[in-house]
Amino acid sequence: MPKTRIILMGAAGRDFHNFNTLFRANARFQVVAFTATQIPNIDGRRYPAKLAGKLYPKGIPIRPESELPRLIADLKVDEVIFSYSDVSHQYVMDKASLVLSLGADFRLLGGDHTMLKSKVPVVAVVAVRTGSGKSQTSRKVCEFLRSKGMRVVAVRHPMPYGDLVKQRMQRYGSLADLLANKCTVEEMEEYEPHIVNGTIIYAGVDYQDILRQAEKEADVIVWDGGNNDMSFYQPDLTITVVDPHRPGHEMTYYPGETNVRLADVIVVNKVDSAEKENVATVIRNVRTINPHAQIVQANSAISVEDASIIRGKSVLVVEDGPTLTHGEMKYGAGTIAAKMFGAREIVDPRPFAVKSIAATFEKYPRTGAVLPAMGYGDEQVKDLEATINAVPCEAVIIGTPIDLRRILKINKPSVRVQYALEEITTPDLGTILGDFLTKMPKKKSPKKKSRRRK
Repeated sequence: MPKTRIILMGAAGRDFHNFNTLFRANARFQVVAFTATQIPNIDGRRYPAKLAGKLYPKGIPIRPESELPRLIADLKVDEVIFSYSDVSHQYVMDKASLVLSLGADFRLLGGDHTMLKSKVPVVAVVAVRTGSGKSQTSRKVCEFLRSKGMRVVAVRHPMPYGDLVKQRMQRYGSLADLLANKCTVEEMEEYEPHIVNGTIIYAGVDYQDILRQAEKEADVIVWDGGNNDMSFYQPDLTITVVDPHRPGHEMTYYPGETNVRLADVIVVNKVDSAEKENVATVIRNVRTINPHAQIVQANSAISVEDASIIRGKSVLVVEDGPTLTHGEMKYGAGTIAAKMFGAREIVDPRPFAVKSIAATFEKYPRTGAVLPAMGYGDEQVKDLEATINAVPCEAVIIGTPIDLRRILKINKPSVRVQYALEEITTPDLGTILGDFLTKMPKKKSPKKKSRRRK
């Protein structure tokens, strides 16, 4: 039988996982290429032979998604598998229509084929869009489980933007590990808060290897999702975070709607800063497609180190990069803090953006008058620093999950915004997780060897 020739459309994450779990050792298929989008500088590489397995001794090329029509024709592709997240249903079907028009099949993969089974219980924290509040929810879950004496390990959705072989399996237990692994700003934003809170976190490329290692030091694994992707591990409890700042997206984005349908718990975050009618719309929508999930409403409580740096000043607001770019938000916690603490003016950074930061604004023209903290490599970090320092303002508000001052030299007063999940309805996450722990299977103690002589 001839092999089915496949392209995996991805963004250096879900695509690699789908390959590893379903195709790497399956001789019925031949993956002839990956395509890449969303993330800068991840195409033009190869998925290395050391990760691809014995069926792929030369590895697999990773090409820009813009080349997809040519690749389908030149490589005689039978099937294209869509393998990235945080895109609208319309976007997915536009891609499907393109592929079908070129004669290939178009496919999405479900949980039965892609979710790995863990030997220890898994709590998955996922979302309907990037920037909904997964990270603060994951931290809250980890803190509660640790308070009950559980050994908790977080496993983060992949962010392998460097050497894929070296990034096959990464364990972070200290801030020094971030430097040792040459993490990008985006990686540090996800890993550092867990480390500071005392949670070990794993990430990488091969999530079967990661799972086997994480199980050795965990009573519970917390899957810390990326974008709005589904969990890579089969969850025993699924918590899905929805965002009333983007009402309706819980029913119109892929695979965010899937996460709503899979949810045991729905966290409606940012209630304190969202319009009441938008909160009501989101709750009504999630009840329509998942009437059985428990709903927890929560504030995203914002605090700053020194409000006097903001009050009455012209400010530059730096926000989380992915939230503003493919997350399509025009603002984040930094903007809310600017208004809350009385900034006189938010200065638009776009006229002062340099090089790769200017290119980001060109690629995402709907970004508002705030600066996305893009840092997918050393050069982009330099461009970010240069842009911040070029903006004529009196202060900088840092609304990113990490303190950018640790890696950037900012030439004007600055203040960091922090945000935490505060449940405002019952049952809260603590009650729900407490019930989960009572039902969690107990580990069997190893049998002691008999000392009796035979």
